[in-house]
Amino acid sequence: MYWEIGKEILDRQASEGWGSKVIDRLGLDLRNAFPDMKGFSPRNLKYMRKFASDFPGAPIVQQPAAQLPWTHLCILLDKTKDPGERAWYIKEALEHGWGRDTLAFQIQSRLHERQVLTKKTTNFPERLPHPQSDLAEQTLKDPYIFDFLTQGQAALERDLEQGLVGHITKFLLELGAGFAFVGRQVHMEVADEDFYLDLLFYHLKLRCYVVVDLKGGAFKPEHAGKMNFYLSAVDANLRHRAHLHLEVAGHLVAGQE
Repeated sequence: MYWEIGKEILDRQASEGWGSKVIDRLGLDLRNAFPDMKGFSPRNLKYMRKFASDFPGAPIVQQPAAQLPWTHLCILLDKTKDPGERAWYIKEALEHGWGRDTLAFQIQSRLHERQVLTKKTTNFPERLPHPQSDLAEQTLKDPYIFDFLTQGQAALERDLEQGLVGHITKFLLELGAGFAFVGRQVHMEVADEDFYLDLLFYHLKLRCYVVVDLKGGAFKPEHAGKMNFYLSAVDANLRHRAHLHLEVAGHLVAGQE
C-alpha cells in the first residue's frame, strides 16, 4: 500500500506538477478519510514517494525489501544510496534478524564497506577449498571497530581483553554472525608447558576454532609464528575429527578503528 501511494504521488507530480505543499494536504486528507489508520504524516508520505522512486517497476511484494518492517525501510532510504549496498543490507537484515537499531548501527559503522568492499590480506585461497575460502573471506571485516571500549591507546593487552569480554554482546555483534565465545585465557598444555589463548571462539558456519591473540602494538613477523603455534596446538588438543582443518592467521588492531 505504501509503495502504491508513493507511486501515485510520483505520477501526480510528473503529470500535474505537485509540490511539497500538496503532499502536506494529501496527508491531511488521508488522515481525515481513514481516521483509524496511521502512517499518513507528510514525512511518511515523502518516504513512500522515495520508496516507489528507488524501487521502480518491479512487483514490490516479490522483493526482499517487502519482508522488512517499514521502519527498517525508512532507515535504508535515509542512510543508503547505492542500490547494491542497499540490497546487501536488506539481505543481511533478513538473514540475521536485525532490529531497527542494529540495522542503523551496522550502516553507521560502514559494515558493507568493511566486510565486502575492502580487500583483505588473508591466506584463505591457498589454505581452504572453495567455497569455504569465500565464506571465510566474507566473514572477516577490515577494520574491526571496537569503539565501545574506553581504553586509550596505551591500554595493556590484558585491559583490552577484559574490556572485550566485558562487552561480549557488542564484541560478538562486531565480529559478525556465526561466532560463539568459548573462553578467555584458555589453557593449553604442549610438551609439559602451559600456554594460554587470549580469546577463543568457534565459528558455526566455518566449523572451526578462531584464536585471537591480542597485541598492543604494530604487527611483527614473530606474531605470525606464535599464532601458527597456537593453531597447531588447538588442532592437536581441541579439534574433533569431524571438524574441518583450518590453519589461517589474521591480524586485528584493537582500538577505536
